[in-house]
Amino acid sequence: MSAVSDVLSIAAICFLVAYGLWMVIANLPRRGYSRSFQEADHAGVVLYWRPGCRYCMRLRLRLRFTEVRYQEINIWRDREAAAFVRSVADGNETVPTVTVGGKALINPSLPQLIATVGSPGEDGGTPSSRPVN
Repeated sequence: MSAVSDVLSIAAICFLVAYGLWMVIANLPRRGYSRSFQEADHAGVVLYWRPGCRYCMRLRLRLRFTEVRYQEINIWRDREAAAFVRSVADGNETVPTVTVGGKALINPSLPQLIATVGSPGEDGGTPSSRPVN
């Protein structure tokens, strides 16, 4: 029984180490993608995220395999960005929040985001999901 217990302990430790490493790597800002609220190109695609958010990690990972050009802003490092997210998310810091051409999408799926980026709105611009204040 002690051999089985030892194997399970080692497996659990390996899992925890791998999970911890994944959390660190997945939450690192992408080189060339990170911006502050002031520096971001708000006419393009801007992704607002925070470390530890699994929905943010999933969207950021999936976006890496698309041709969508975007910028990222960590709302825990940028107070202006956090205030912006609260202004479009009914006072909550709901992330991921993505703006496409100035229109906010709160916690969008990748297909929703790609559809918004790829299809023009009625006025020839980007379709509005939620107007930015």
